[in-house]
Amino acid sequence: MNDLACTGCPEYRTLSRRGFLRAGAAAAAGALAAPAWMPRVAFGNGIALGRDVLVTIFLRGGADGLSMCVPFAEPVYYALRPNTSVPPPGSGADGAINLDGFFGLAPAMSPLLEAWNAGRLAIVHACGLNDPTRSHFDAQRYMELGGTDGPPLFDGWMARHLASIGAAGGLVRGLAHGHAIPASLWGADRTAPVPDPADYGLSGDPSTRDARLEFLVHEYVRAGGQLRFAALNTRSTVRLLDEVDFAGYQPLGGASYPPTPFGQALRTTAAMIRARIGVEAVAIDNGGWDLHTQMYPNGQGPMALRMAGLAQGLAAFHRDVIDGVGGVTVVVMSEFGRRIAENGGHGTDHGHGNAMLVLGRHVHGRRVVTQWPGLADLYDGIDLRITTDYRDVLAEILSRRVGNANLADVFPGYTPTFRGVVY
Repeated sequence: MNDLACTGCPEYRTLSRRGFLRAGAAAAAGALAAPAWMPRVAFGNGIALGRDVLVTIFLRGGADGLSMCVPFAEPVYYALRPNTSVPPPGSGADGAINLDGFFGLAPAMSPLLEAWNAGRLAIVHACGLNDPTRSHFDAQRYMELGGTDGPPLFDGWMARHLASIGAAGGLVRGLAHGHAIPASLWGADRTAPVPDPADYGLSGDPSTRDARLEFLVHEYVRAGGQLRFAALNTRSTVRLLDEVDFAGYQPLGGASYPPTPFGQALRTTAAMIRARIGVEAVAIDNGGWDLHTQMYPNGQGPMALRMAGLAQGLAAFHRDVIDGVGGVTVVVMSEFGRRIAENGGHGTDHGHGNAMLVLGRHVHGRRVVTQWPGLADLYDGIDLRITTDYRDVLAEILSRRVGNANLADVFPGYTPTFRGVVY
């Protein structure tokens, strides 16, 4: 799912075996740390408790928020990006879509206009992680663990959220679309990494699948301790996901999910939410945003393709779940933005400030929420300054939409400032 662009920096292209093993070890640790609980399908309903299901989408690679939400009223933007800028409104089909007279939506993001016009989409600009790192993996880890300015953190902010609030009653509380648990869910109980929920379980001959699963569970149960609980939980998760008719799922409102890994991750998430199996937090990766060369030539190219894929998936999810069911808040973020000025390869290098998207029925929408710092006074002389810490947005969602009053446990050492993004 993390379809990294070939134009990305060497940091992505040289992901070490040690780094891969660390990710796998963290996922295994999260699974084995789960406490003992009854190994049976137990349907829950967080929505009935007045909590939104939280869906987080991480744009890995450092997405360019200045292309997604364009400050077209800033002449500096066009002066520094002669080949990679989104033209201002009124420039034809390639021009930005005017949002408020200052900011515009990239034309590739136009599928989101339905949610924007319905008041269910807000864009938070000049926000992000207040840390000077320009390393993808350091920034991603810091952001997913919950910052660098407090005590050392070894579990993810979403894991601490789940630990600090009572379970909604479901068998699976958290789910990550992929082969490993992302850092935001490190240490979470009742959480599973699932590449494809519709085909979760043992590979091989389907006629012997159940018998083989029972044999393995029996062998691990005999070992006792954490292995016993992990085996029982795995079996229960397989059985639970078997209860959901992923293949026959019919989206509401005529929604059509794009036939991409990201689109299908949203579709299966929608199926689980509408099946009310009790899932409370879902993490989805969307990769390929590290565009150092030929980022946006003539309004086309890899940046336009990624923006379009993101917008199409979110638009379908809005029509199907946000509009059709409610009780869900989606937040989209990335580890950092890109530099204001384009580079010699008509791309952009690692930056600082960025934009977040928040989608839901209880979003103060149709607004770009920002304390805009302008593009004349730049961070390090090259980047958009951060005036809103990303944890302000997450904490507000957790407090007002998910009912978590224990924000000091979720973001230790940090006192958030609510920005009026949700109600």
